[in-house]
Amino acid sequence: MKYTVITGASSGIGYETALAFAARGKNLIIAARREDKLEELKLEIEKVNQDLDVVIRTTDLSISKNVYVFYESLQGFQIETFINNAGFGNFDSVGEQNLDKIETMLHLNIEALTILSSLYVRDYSKVEGTQIINVSSGGGYKIVENAITYCASKFYVSAFTEGLAHELKANGAEMQAKVLAPAATETE
Repeated sequence: MKYTVITGASSGIGYETALAFAARGKNLIIAARREDKLEELKLEIEKVNQDLDVVIRTTDLSISKNVYVFYESLQGFQIETFINNAGFGNFDSVGEQNLDKIETMLHLNIEALTILSSLYVRDYSKVEGTQIINVSSGGGYKIVENAITYCASKFYVSAFTEGLAHELKANGAEMQAKVLAPAATETE
């Protein structure tokens, strides 16, 4: 059986993406920090298609060691699509921002995404039909006032993923790398 992995699946884009992939008959591995929200999502997915296998992984990907543990937990599955959606924003001026929050945001938005992308590419780049989708933002192409650090993190996601797509193509890889860059989205 093939699976689609979605990080940050407990709300917003990740939640809706899980429902959309379920509607297309895709088995899912959904990951986020809040197990209760993932259980709620699993129940919603069962309403869409009760024949799907839905695996829950509870983890905080802003902690580096958790990123590796999470990826290791996927080794028994055949992953067709990997969606790096986990992330969050910050809306403060640079001089006013909470640096603990910024450090966590950078670990999640940049570091976790890069590590998970790299591990998935290592294992699946030669597998036909595989894809990686990294969620950036419209703010990954344009600086938004009072969201400079967030935008910079999403500029990284966009540049990294576009570069990865070129690298995969140049190397004749089967995998495709794609950027999803939505505008402002209603979410937590």
